[in-house]
Amino acid sequence: MSFIQKYVDYLKDNPEEYWFKRKLYGWGWVPVKWQGWLVVAIGIAILIGSAYIGEIDDAPGVIFIGILLMLTLIFTFGFWKGEKPKWQWGFKKDSDKIEQ
Repeated sequence: MSFIQKYVDYLKDNPEEYWFKRKLYGWGWVPVKWQGWLVVAIGIAILIGSAYIGEIDDAPGVIFIGILLMLTLIFTFGFWKGEKPKWQWGFKKDSDKIEQ
């Protein structure tokens, strides 16, 4: 089984119906349900909107506020509707499963 297929199987293995699953490499989450993708899309829209407003109104602090709002949104929903984040680096060698 290829790495990509194992990774897709990992993302699809979601009996708790999490919106975000733990990243396979590093710390954080990956959106796996449409609700998670919607949260990420809203966060990106906030970032783009703040950059646009900051450029139009010549207010460079608005982009900083947009970044903070985007990160707050994603972290809030990540902790609320996602797996507990932790550092990990790939599949376990002995059983090709993710460390719990």
